[in-house]
Amino acid sequence: MRMQTAELKFRRRREALTNYKKRFALVKSGAARVVIRKSNKRITAQITAYGEEGDRTLAHADSGELRRYGWPSRANRPTAYLTGLLLGRKAKSVKEALILDIGLSSPVPGSIPFVFAKGCIDAGLKVKSGIKIDDKAYNYSNAEYAKKLKKEDNEKYKKQYSAYMEGKTEPEALGSLFNQTKEKILKE
Repeated sequence: MRMQTAELKFRRRREALTNYKKRFALVKSGAARVVIRKSNKRITAQITAYGEEGDRTLAHADSGELRRYGWPSRANRPTAYLTGLLLGRKAKSVKEALILDIGLSSPVPGSIPFVFAKGCIDAGLKVKSGIKIDDKAYNYSNAEYAKKLKKEDNEKYKKQYSAYMEGKTEPEALGSLFNQTKEKILKE
C-alpha cells in the first residue's frame, strides 16, 4: 500500500490571512500599493513598494492619528475617508499610479476600503480604481437622523452613539466636526 501525503498550504493561507494568488498578481505589476486593513477599532494604511529584501513602506497612516485633528477615531466610513486623506497628504513623494490592496476584504462598492481610496484620491494620489462614491456615504450628512432618534427613542440613541458621547462628542455635531477635520488635514 502506498501512503499518500497531504500537501499543506502556507500558514498564512490556512489562517485566511493572505491570498497568495492576488498577492503575486499585485507584486508582479511592479506598481506601489495602497494597503488598507480594518480592525474592530482602527483603520491602518500604508503605501508599499516591492523590494527583493521585502516590501518597503513609503508612507503610513492610522485612524488613531485623527485624534490630533479633533476627530473621534472609530472604524467607520467617515474615519476611513479621513484616514485616506491623511495618507494622501503624507505621501507627497509618491507620484506614480497606485494599486488598491484590500486584502481579504470583499470588494463591495461604498465599503470602507473604497471610501478610504476616495480620501486618497481627494488628497491627490493617483489610485487605479473605477470607484464612484457619493459624498453622502461618508460625510455624516445624517445629523438629522441623530436628532430624530434622540426625540423618538432615547435609549436606542444612547446605545448607538454611546462611544461618541463618552468622548464628549455630540452626535448631532459630527457633520460639522467632519468638515473641520477635513479642512485641518488639507491645510497641513
